[in-house]
Amino acid sequence: MLGYYSKLSSEVYDLDKYIGLSYGDVEFYHERLATCKGKILEPGVGTGRILIPLLEKGLDVEGFDVSDEMLKICQQNCADRGLHPTLFQGEMESVSLDTNYEAIIVPTGTFLLLHKREDSIRALENFYRHLSDGGKLIIDIFLQEDFSMDKVSTRTWEADDDHMITLESKIVEVDYINQHTISHHRYEKWRNGELIQTELERFPLRWYGVEEFKLLLEKVGFTDITISSDYVYGQYPTKMNEIITFEAVAKK
Repeated sequence: MLGYYSKLSSEVYDLDKYIGLSYGDVEFYHERLATCKGKILEPGVGTGRILIPLLEKGLDVEGFDVSDEMLKICQQNCADRGLHPTLFQGEMESVSLDTNYEAIIVPTGTFLLLHKREDSIRALENFYRHLSDGGKLIIDIFLQEDFSMDKVSTRTWEADDDHMITLESKIVEVDYINQHTISHHRYEKWRNGELIQTELERFPLRWYGVEEFKLLLEKVGFTDITISSDYVYGQYPTKMNEIITFEAVAKK
């Protein structure tokens, strides 16, 4: 089975979603976490685009990721800035830690990579267990807009003066009953017109209805749920292309 976020795809992620880039999410998460005095955990930390500015603001943030390649880049990005946070490899649905966190954050729709419903539920239950009493979960999702299976998209990045990376992606499976798609991504790295590296990726993505996800959070035990859209706190979503953020409290 093809994995995701291996070497080339992690390199592309760092080029495309570089440290310092914000979609409004960096500011939003800092604002929502500004009063946190305890530890914060970011599952699916990626290359550190959210983690690093929060650390630089003085917040105590740890992170983990299932991808070893993403973690290597994150560690280097942190080291380049004189930051040395706790980073480790783990899965959202199974990681077990001795720490209780004041907040857990899952920005950018990373949670949707758990395309099986049972894994999603296990992950939310695991987040709840790792939150202190009154701790909050802040998590982003988005709706899928295009289910075309016959369309191939292509993107290109200049890695440096000599290298270029291309990505061709297409949806190969749409499961309307279980609410997920599977895409195949083909990464190719070129140097002076010569192909030097290729990587294939199987990329799953789940979708939820807005109220469906709220009910799921409530079933796990979360309360005081606030729904926001496009990083405007408390603004209920009205369009299918908006980022939808849920903030929920773990009361024990």
